[in-house]
Amino acid sequence: MAKYVQYTEEQLHSANTVDLETILVRHGERLIRSGKDRRLATDHSITVRGNRWYDHATMKGGLAVSFLQYHWGLPFVEAVASLLEMKEYTVEETIRESKPMPFVLPLRNGNMHRLFAYLINERKLETKVIEAFANEKLIYESREFSKNGREYHSAVFVGMDEHGTARHCHKKALGKNGFCMNVEGSDSEFSFNWTGDSEKLYVFEAPIDLMSYICLHIENWNEHSYVALCGLSEYAMLKILETHPNLTTVILCLDNDHAGIAASERMSDRLQSLGYKDVSYDRSELKDWNEDLCATKE
Repeated sequence: MAKYVQYTEEQLHSANTVDLETILVRHGERLIRSGKDRRLATDHSITVRGNRWYDHATMKGGLAVSFLQYHWGLPFVEAVASLLEMKEYTVEETIRESKPMPFVLPLRNGNMHRLFAYLINERKLETKVIEAFANEKLIYESREFSKNGREYHSAVFVGMDEHGTARHCHKKALGKNGFCMNVEGSDSEFSFNWTGDSEKLYVFEAPIDLMSYICLHIENWNEHSYVALCGLSEYAMLKILETHPNLTTVILCLDNDHAGIAASERMSDRLQSLGYKDVSYDRSELKDWNEDLCATKE
């Protein structure tokens, strides 16, 4: 039975005033200017403005909570909880700049002790897989300070372009319930990825799911290519296919939930329209690949 959570009116207000434009961009979505609104590049029928959204095809709309329920397929409790973790980005406090923010990687910590402990003990990843990504400077531990001066550490997942230049950064606060977000200025075409020499590309929503899948399919894993979209937008998948013409087989490994299944079907249609004929799905038994991996360790 699902856990019942009763939120206060203040909490619901905070969740509903989160700026949708900000969180969509931080989750890899591209927004197209449409007058005073922003239109989703992946679904032109949906527009957002501040904390409000509207689907012109279905004539439905609302505030931030209902958007996460409607567009991401989250249950009400999860939608509110997710938004409360991002309540610093309220419409009242969000300052929109006309110039894009410069892309800067978070400050590195002097070691990766917390990162390895988190990934091994909490996420059950194999040490040799973590080391492979760390050796390529694709993951590291950050050391940062909040506005009130509190020190915090995050797992940092770096997205490189085909020339080995960092172009994207996804952060996951260390801990079971830590926030995750894309760093401002990240280019969604170059999210977290690994490229091999085979013809296969595996596509995931999150970096930890990507690494979990590798741990579950460890044999000759580094011969293949992998990309984590850091959200549900297809840009990184299309870019890696564009820059690596050897990739002709695409396996969509998104989350086994409503939002992930819907996105997989949309991406499959998109790939086939571009001439990719070898497109398939590989879905986890549980919600995502890390849950599957953790279940094997119990």
